[in-house]
Amino acid sequence: MEKADQWEQVLVASIMEHTLHHGTLSQLQSKQSDFAPKTVIRKVQLKQGLHYQFEYHVPGRVTHDNLLPEAAATHTVKLIQEHYRQALLKTEEADLQLLFSKKGKPALLRKPPTASTGNLQTHDRKKNRVLASETPAPFLVELGILSSTGKVHAQKQDKYRQINRFLEMVLDVAEELPKDRPVTIVDFGCGKSYLTFALYHLLAIEQQRQIRIIGLDLKADVIAWCEQLARKLNYEDLRFLQGDIAQYEELQAADMVVTLHACDTATDAALAKAVSWGASVIMSVPCCQHELFRQVDNDMLSPLLSHGLLKERFSALATDAIRARLLEVVGYKVQLLEFIDPEHTPKNLLIRASLGGRGDRSRKWTEYVTFRDGLQVQPYLEKALAGRLPDG
Repeated sequence: MEKADQWEQVLVASIMEHTLHHGTLSQLQSKQSDFAPKTVIRKVQLKQGLHYQFEYHVPGRVTHDNLLPEAAATHTVKLIQEHYRQALLKTEEADLQLLFSKKGKPALLRKPPTASTGNLQTHDRKKNRVLASETPAPFLVELGILSSTGKVHAQKQDKYRQINRFLEMVLDVAEELPKDRPVTIVDFGCGKSYLTFALYHLLAIEQQRQIRIIGLDLKADVIAWCEQLARKLNYEDLRFLQGDIAQYEELQAADMVVTLHACDTATDAALAKAVSWGASVIMSVPCCQHELFRQVDNDMLSPLLSHGLLKERFSALATDAIRARLLEVVGYKVQLLEFIDPEHTPKNLLIRASLGGRGDRSRKWTEYVTFRDGLQVQPYLEKALAGRLPDG
């Protein structure tokens, strides 16, 4: 038995020296905890170098983080200290089992190693895609992303990665959607609808769910083209309509709302509409956040706000922080995720929200008001959600 009080040093050393190949963290400290009941850690080789991948297993979905060794070591220690009572760490030298008693006393056991040094995953060399090119989905061929033989066209590589990344994010929250009735999905500002067709293919064709999807956009020619393609593909429950997000009143409820690159407050209009419908899932990639740029004012931040470029970037981040916090106040669990790599597009942040968020909403509202007033702004989304928010 190792010296139990040295478990942190042993764990950090195994990660920093790259000898840890696999880890499993389990048995939550509290039965009331809403944290992932299990976290799996793997050593992976990415383009940017060696990382550790954290795979969080929540009932019905799995999410991931990739961290450099130093950050991974700190994060693993924190996860064990705050959430778990068991850890199995497979290193090159030994299998280490870390156990905590109900009083928090640790025990560290060493066993012969079972990890193979040949198990290092190279995710960037061959990545398992949600939509494999070997068996091309018809919509990918029709949209000019794949050839009929399944080859990704050179100029469409980024779009192919984007579609798969989006579907990965959908799969993480798909279990939040109703299972006892048909699911209604609205895509505001659908444009040429690459992701709308992908979403329909994933849920209706591959998963055989009962769904209907409505794509909405202002451009009549784009809507006509998408509608024609939907009929050609026999996507019977996929419709495209011309219309404005803020003015759309055809539905009384929807289960999932998607909004990609809706400009400025059009994103907020879509979020407000999703909340009013009681949508179980919201997926939003904001664009062109100009509203706060015109309003933000704070003497303490004058070194930042006096430079147009910095002010623009800060305003965009503040806008999305406000959106995330307001969604939390009205009852959503919110994650801000990287949509695709920054070199492909600067519009790479995705807001993913699902109903059932926990935590002290009153405290979140108070923190929001302090942030809002400190920046001297009056966000569109707050006004749009006024009837659902506390006074303040």
